Amino acid sequence: MDTREVLAETLAELLEDSDLVVAQGFTPSAFDWRVGLLGGEALWAARYHMVKGHWQIARGDGRGRRYGKVEARALESVPEPVLELALRAGGLVGQGLYGVDLKELSDGRLLVMEVNDNPNLEAGYEDAVLGEVLYDRIAAWFRARLDARGGSGGNGA
Repeated sequence: MDTREVLAETLAELLEDSDLVVAQGFTPSAFDWRVGLLGGEALWAARYHMVKGHWQIARGDGRGRRYGKVEARALESVPEPVLELALRAGGLVGQGLYGVDLKELSDGRLLVMEVNDNPNLEAGYEDAVLGEVLYDRIAAWFRARLDARGGSGGNGA
């Protein structure tokens, strides 16, 4: 929001449809970390770079949508504090499939921006390091959870 007036206008519009609006303070960075967690373990990681000349990883205008570069990273190359904080933040939510977004501040501190319970996984981006193994691990995890639930309704395959 550029001014208090724009903020007040926008809030009034949003509050017509919702009783709650969550606002997040602006924290500049060249990229955001996304650490994908599955069952309490780190599975993949990527750096989402900001759109050139913009402050977000995606920018939409009347002509379409532009995205910053997505740089998948091998877990071994992710700084240990990034992985540790992502695991801690995700663990507070549960042991499911999460995408934890973090910013690395200029002084080296880390800031958790959000824990996504429905993280994007796009071919050629987040899977660039693990490839099909990424999807195989996720599918096997869900299959094991379904099998552990038992019951009928499946074909037993």
